[in-house]
Amino acid sequence: MKRYDLSGRTVVITGSTGGLGSALAAELRARGARLALLDLHADAVRIQAETLGPSSVARAWSVDVRDLVSIQTAVDEAAVHFGGIDVVIANAGVGSMASIETLDPDAFARIIDINLNGVWRTFRAAVPHVIRRRGYLLAISSMAAFVHSPLNGPYVANKAGVWALADATRLELRHHGVAVGSAHPTFFATPMMDDVHSDPAGRALWGGNTSGLWKMVPLDEVVEIVVDGIERRKPLIVAPKRNALAARIPGLIRPIVERIGFRGTTIPDAAALASATGWISARHENPEETDPGHMR
Repeated sequence: MKRYDLSGRTVVITGSTGGLGSALAAELRARGARLALLDLHADAVRIQAETLGPSSVARAWSVDVRDLVSIQTAVDEAAVHFGGIDVVIANAGVGSMASIETLDPDAFARIIDINLNGVWRTFRAAVPHVIRRRGYLLAISSMAAFVHSPLNGPYVANKAGVWALADATRLELRHHGVAVGSAHPTFFATPMMDDVHSDPAGRALWGGNTSGLWKMVPLDEVVEIVVDGIERRKPLIVAPKRNALAARIPGLIRPIVERIGFRGTTIPDAAALASATGWISARHENPEETDPGHMR
């Protein structure tokens, strides 16, 4: 496959000042990309942009991924500033360390709203711009999408949801020439992992992530694999690569289902008929009757 040269392309990154976000931004800039840096922390993202170059190649926006208007405004302004958007990396995320018996319900809702709903909002805001460039959308998920650990219920749930959302979005946008992927790194050193290791429950569960199945891999290795995946417009990026089998087993049947179940223009035809509310039905006023959750 011909590489998707990032030089001169505009990349939007949410959560850009975090551990992975910062490292990805630096590597993408080194490969010639222009960066729209989106983060909740205004001062930190401004300093990050100034460090990476003049505003012609790196510019900061303060956004909250829990607010669609906030993201939409920043993405639209970035498209005007840089003349378009080629790649979007939905990277913003938070974690937790508690069981279902003790976790505050508000904490659960916040994690889902940032990690899963935030990806949807980021993609939604960027889609018109990325379609114009036949670009690439990437959601940062985790190996937690496939290996579900205790005391991490909301985290593993949203990472599995992000994987599924990326797959669904890829099908919806493929007729536009847009590629969509999800990235699934294992444990690597970031401030989030510092929080895990400083938490008594995290230390008890993961043992510091120094050996065995849960041993951390170098951040540089994760960044190299993710950026390489972007340059190949891959639908599934796994870091380290030796974990690929564990990640691919749940999706072995997916390509068969996609090829047989959604032929020709089935998906864009259906999308053109869809309502903005999600359903067109005389029963739409009764959520209990129309809620697709009843299909489980």
